[in-house]
Amino acid sequence: MSNPPVRTQPSVFILVAMSALGPIALNIFLPSMPGLARELAVDYGTVQLTLTFFLVGLGVAQLVYGPISDRWGRRPVLLWGLGIYCIGSIACVLAPSISWLMLGRILQALGGCAGLVLGRAIIRDLYERDRAAGMIGYVTMAMSLAPMLAPAIGGYLDGLYGWRTSFAFCSLAGVAVFAWVVLTLPETLTERGLGEGAAALLRGYAELLRSPVFCGYVLQTAFTSGVFFAFIAGAPFVVVTVMGEPASSYGLWFIVVSLGYLTGNFFTGRFAVRLGVDRMLVCGAIVQLFGTGALALASWLGPLSLPGIFLPMAVVALSNGLVLPNGIAGAISVNPRAAGAAAGLSGALQMATGAAAAALVGNGQDRDPSQYPMIWTMLGCGILSLLVFVVAAKFRTSRS
Repeated sequence: MSNPPVRTQPSVFILVAMSALGPIALNIFLPSMPGLARELAVDYGTVQLTLTFFLVGLGVAQLVYGPISDRWGRRPVLLWGLGIYCIGSIACVLAPSISWLMLGRILQALGGCAGLVLGRAIIRDLYERDRAAGMIGYVTMAMSLAPMLAPAIGGYLDGLYGWRTSFAFCSLAGVAVFAWVVLTLPETLTERGLGEGAAALLRGYAELLRSPVFCGYVLQTAFTSGVFFAFIAGAPFVVVTVMGEPASSYGLWFIVVSLGYLTGNFFTGRFAVRLGVDRMLVCGAIVQLFGTGALALASWLGPLSLPGIFLPMAVVALSNGLVLPNGIAGAISVNPRAAGAAAGLSGALQMATGAAAAALVGNGQDRDPSQYPMIWTMLGCGILSLLVFVVAAKFRTSRS
C-alpha cells in the first residue's frame, strides 16, 4: 500500500537545493587546493586528504541515513544533517590549521550527505514508483548544475578573496537551506518503523558481497568513479602549480567536463532500454579508456594545454554518464528485496574507491610534481573497470 499524501507537498526546488549542498561542498574547494597548500605551508598530498576524508564521510553516511530516517522520520534527520553541514562549513572558514580543516570537511560530508539520501527518500514517500523515477530524474538533472558551476564559483571567489570565501559560500547556502526546510518542508514519512537493525543490515550487505554478479556491477562503477576522482584530485595541481594558470581557469574549464557528464546521462536515458544495461556498460568502459588514453597522449606528445587536459576529460565524463547509472541499475536489480542496501553499499564503495584514488594521486604528486601521477591512476582505474566487466560478464552469462 502507498502512503497517503502529505497535506503540502514540498517544492521540487527545495529537493534540488538540499541535494546540491554535498556536491557544491565537494567541488567548490578544488581550485583552491594549490593555494591552500602554500598558505598553510603543507605539501599537496596533505591538502588532498581534505578531499579524501570528504569522500570517506560521504560513503559512510550513505549507509546510515536511510535506516535512521526510517525510524525517526525524514524531517528531523534532515535538519540534524543540515545543522552538521553548517557547523562543518563554518569550521572550515575559521580553520587555523590543516587538521582543523580536515575535521570541518568530514563534518561537511556527513551533513551534506543527508540531502542527497533523504531527497530520494522523500520522493519515494510521496510518489508511486514510476512517477518517483521521473521526479528523481528531474532532481538529478537540476542538481547536476551544482558540480558544473561550483568550481567556476570557487575559482572566482578564490581569486578575489582567498580560499576561505568558498567555505563562507557553503555556510551561507547551508543556513539558507536549513531555514527553507524549517519553514516549508513537512514530514513525508507517515509510518515510522523500528528499522532493520545493524545486524540485519550487515547480513544484507554480506549476502550482496557474496554475489559475483553484484560485485561485478559495483566494482565497475567504483573503478569508473576512481577515474573521475583521480582527475579532480590531481587536475587543480596540474593547472595551477604545473601550468601556472589561475584557479579560475580550472573552474571555467571544468564546465566542459560537466557537459560531458550530462551528455552521457542523456545517452543513457535515450538508449539504455534499447541496448540494455550490459551493452551500455561495455560502451562506457571503452569510451573511458579512449578518453584517458587521449589525455595521456596529449600530455606526452606536446606541452600541456587546457584543451589537451579538459577535452579528453569531457570524454571520460561522458563515459561516467554511461557507466554509473547502468551499473547502479544492474546492482540494485540483482536482489530486488535488497535494493536499498544495494544502493547504499554501491554508493559507499564508489566513494571509498574515489578516496583511495585521490590519496594515491596526492602522494604521487608529492614525489613527482607533474601530471603523470594523475594520468597513471586514471589509466589504472580505467583498465580495472574494463577487466571487471569482462570477468563479471562470464558470471552473468552463466547465470542467465
